[in-house]
Amino acid sequence: MKKAIFIAAAISAAALVPAWTQAASSLAPVNSSYTEADLVWHDEFDGDSLNLKDWNYEYHEPGWVNNELQKYVDSKENIYVKDGCLIIQALKKGRSYTSGRVNTQKKRDFLYGRFEARLKVPKGQGFLPAFWMMPTDEGHYGQWPKCGEIDIMEVLGNETKKEYASLHFGEPHQQKQKFYVEKGKDFAEDFHVFACEWEPGEMRFYVDGNHFFTEHDWFTKKFGSPEVPYPAPYDQPFYLILNVAVGGNWPGNPAGSTKFEENARLTVDYVRVYQKKSYNSNVQKPEKKLNMRAPDSNGNYVLNSNFQTQEDLTDQEGWGFLLFGSGAGSAEISQNELIVRPKTSGDLEYSLQVIQPGVPLEKGCKYRFKFDARSDAKRSAIAAITAPNVNWIRYFPDTRISLSPKPKSFEFDFVMKEESDDSARIEFNLGKQNSRAAVYISNVSLTKITK
Repeated sequence: MKKAIFIAAAISAAALVPAWTQAASSLAPVNSSYTEADLVWHDEFDGDSLNLKDWNYEYHEPGWVNNELQKYVDSKENIYVKDGCLIIQALKKGRSYTSGRVNTQKKRDFLYGRFEARLKVPKGQGFLPAFWMMPTDEGHYGQWPKCGEIDIMEVLGNETKKEYASLHFGEPHQQKQKFYVEKGKDFAEDFHVFACEWEPGEMRFYVDGNHFFTEHDWFTKKFGSPEVPYPAPYDQPFYLILNVAVGGNWPGNPAGSTKFEENARLTVDYVRVYQKKSYNSNVQKPEKKLNMRAPDSNGNYVLNSNFQTQEDLTDQEGWGFLLFGSGAGSAEISQNELIVRPKTSGDLEYSLQVIQPGVPLEKGCKYRFKFDARSDAKRSAIAAITAPNVNWIRYFPDTRISLSPKPKSFEFDFVMKEESDDSARIEFNLGKQNSRAAVYISNVSLTKITK
């Protein structure tokens, strides 16, 4: 019954858009397979105020989620339309922050389609703008994360050349995420088009028409109950959200150098939704096949374990170096070591992070995790093996190690007690240490020692 109501609503929304507007080439989706679809709803923000027939204001106190600092309000200083754009402005007032969050819940709700926005993000430590979707009836399958979440665009204000797309779902919570980087693109310097094409059993994500992420594998269930038939939870109407968060667990809090005013502005040129005339909802959940890759000839599952090969530490392959919160620094591979040189240690333990994703771990097996490390001066670091796709649980727990200029060898044994995972991640976290001493990591190995 809910789907029938939704379909009628979608048709009426399409009827509000003149036929000549739907056919206009300027409103065609950007480099998309949805060129044959109808433009069922759009907002070009050509008026002088937010259209409250389509949008709702949200109101939340600081700390409502993720330890964020902002208060969401409907002030015309925080949310306004100007020069054909929607502006969502974060403001600092003394020691407090206000910002804006708007959504289309129960006014423009959609089941499947292409969801596209052209926008420019804020720039500065502590900002987290987002273009995303949540289910209209969040209780249909259960509260978050069981209900599902679609994140089309998230960009950390201190790292505006990298865009994240994510799906959240399941119980326990699981996340599927990838990021997009293209040389020469800074999402805070100019407008870019972010899009998700959502069909039964498939999600595709794009930046400026460049396809970078496809996902088919998800589920939802309640504790003590079987899984709901696929493609739940992504088989129900969702609505659109635009907001700018300030501070919190992921971006970290604003720094003394963070500038507000124009720097703290999410500027939205348009939002458009396209739908095909019909969708085949008779889809089957893909069989989950783990890529449990074999170790090297020494039984080591770590790639480039001796750092003999130079790598791009900014891509999603092999070794990587990530910055979060107010962390700043650089990393390189040199003379068989991975070297991290912090500029600021940041406000999060993972503000400076060395990772290797895609590590296979088999349930019931015992593993030995070894590495050598040293530093320019006495300091500490945290080593772990985590589950990015399974609520960030720890297969090998966060373990603080003490470093000094004298090289040390570290060795830890652990049993993989969870379900087998082909996407575990080795981590070395160097943030929140009040130290700028460089860290040198070498001879990393992960071997299976017993079945």
